[in-house]
Amino acid sequence: GGPPILALTATATAEVTRDIVEQLAMQAPASYRGSFFRPNLHLHAYRKGNDAPGTRDRILRLVRSRPGESGIIYCLSRRSTEQTADFLCKHGVSALAYHAGMESAERTRVQDAFRCDEADVVVATVAFGMGIDKSNVRYVIHRDMPRSIEGYYQEIGRAGRDGVPSDCVLFYSWADVICYDRLLEQNVETSPELLARHRQRVREMYRLAEWTECRHQALAAYFGESIAACGSS
Repeated sequence: GGPPILALTATATAEVTRDIVEQLAMQAPASYRGSFFRPNLHLHAYRKGNDAPGTRDRILRLVRSRPGESGIIYCLSRRSTEQTADFLCKHGVSALAYHAGMESAERTRVQDAFRCDEADVVVATVAFGMGIDKSNVRYVIHRDMPRSIEGYYQEIGRAGRDGVPSDCVLFYSWADVICYDRLLEQNVETSPELLARHRQRVREMYRLAEWTECRHQALAAYFGESIAACGSS
């Protein structure tokens, strides 16, 4: 009987939007989109390695400079989440680890503790965040570079939902790119076309991290929106 269809997503490039329309067999649908510019999010990026202090120590300094504030630290592996959370706890930070390998009850306990401000920091893989609507997250730190700009945008989007200025700090290196390439190559079921697309997304994320001009402007452009340089964020 031709029921109406509404398709919703937090982030979508023009390519993804076309795919949604095609997969749902929509006929000339109306399209509505908000701005991708979040001026209260301050974006920072720091290259790992070389002569810089260790990433864990830099993260500890960042967290200590925001005592009592809520933050999320994203790591690439389950092991990194546990090691980073332990390191922070040993230095007096109220931190909990979260990843998909934990029992369901334990994951729920960590989510509830963070949501109720019983823990300041959650150190997590990308498994954390979906469905978490906590308005007062003051910072999101990426210990490792995300595998795509879409993922990066969704993860930093968990900061500052109350409109208050919040910091998004990205640590990155070319070693992160190599690590993602190896993970992709280990998946024998990945088609050559999909493998090439994933490799492209990783490199797009690396270029954004290396970007020396307005990152907000570059982010918006990736999703098809044109904005002037933010000037201060």
